[in-house]
Amino acid sequence: MFDKLEEVEARFEEVGRKLADPVIVGNATSLRELSKEHRELEKLVETYRELRKVTTDIAGNKELIAVEKDKDLVAMALDEIDGLEARKSALEDELRKLLIPKDPNDDKNVIIEIRSGTGGDEAALFAGELFRMYSRFAEQKGFKVELMSASEGTAGGFKEVIAMIEGQGAYSALKFESGVHRVQRVPQTETQGRIHTSAATVAVLPEAEEADIEIFDKDLKIDVFRSSGAGGQSVNTTDSAVRITHLPTNVVVVCQDERSQLKNKNKAMKILRSRLLETAREEAEAKMAADRKQMVKSGDRSDKIRTYNFPQDRLTDHRIGLTVHNLPGIMQGNLDNVIAALQTHYQAEALKGE
Repeated sequence: MFDKLEEVEARFEEVGRKLADPVIVGNATSLRELSKEHRELEKLVETYRELRKVTTDIAGNKELIAVEKDKDLVAMALDEIDGLEARKSALEDELRKLLIPKDPNDDKNVIIEIRSGTGGDEAALFAGELFRMYSRFAEQKGFKVELMSASEGTAGGFKEVIAMIEGQGAYSALKFESGVHRVQRVPQTETQGRIHTSAATVAVLPEAEEADIEIFDKDLKIDVFRSSGAGGQSVNTTDSAVRITHLPTNVVVVCQDERSQLKNKNKAMKILRSRLLETAREEAEAKMAADRKQMVKSGDRSDKIRTYNFPQDRLTDHRIGLTVHNLPGIMQGNLDNVIAALQTHYQAEALKGE
């Protein structure tokens, strides 16, 4: 696995030299691409160099032991070897993780779509709480949250809410959240204290750039209409709402939150592009071998992935058998432990496939 690390190190040094080249510095596109490559290689090369130094130190201590007569020095060398061997093992594990092929979407912004499922008004309320949970998590990470589209529930929450979360590593942090989220609790409207089960679906899509997927004007049907709302000032008096239909796939996107027709159209195109990219990704995965597909997919949206049990203050992620408590904290966006456990699990699955 480590046989190509010298080539990686050589490439890292080559990219470093290019970044100091005035010609590259003057070319924004090349500078951006090379800077990204340098950042991606840096941790791998630093870890490899430390492993190489540790290996050299182990060999040096063994040579010392072979010729040294002083028992105290030999004992010190043996103690140092023990520590170095432990560090070597840890570095090798780290390198294995770093050498796992990186998801090309990991650094991208995401479009998150949350829809109420079974459970009526309670499902819409839960969808709203999930949106707040992810919004607070994003804010804690320094990500920017931009509402793209929303359809409110009759008792609060959302029938559907779509938002853009911008920040480096947003997709890496949230990609395992796609799926059906189930909630078990006593609804506010329940008079007899019975526990109800409701659900909401979450879809996390990497933001697709224009270069990622090509959309032809002839394949689009664009309709404009007046925004709907609760009345008064919240309703537009101009045709600013936009509905875009992608004719080849029949994917439909509606945006009406902005007062500007152009802004609504731009938002709708972002959502459409990301949905089409996700569809293409899923189709590609479907062609892979079943074990590989299971390893890399982020969760089938038709499957229940997680249960939030409020009476027992318990979150259960059914994919990895994870159970954690402190639901109030989790609903405030404190998802680090859950997300770290998912990332560790799927890293381990990827290592098994190496």
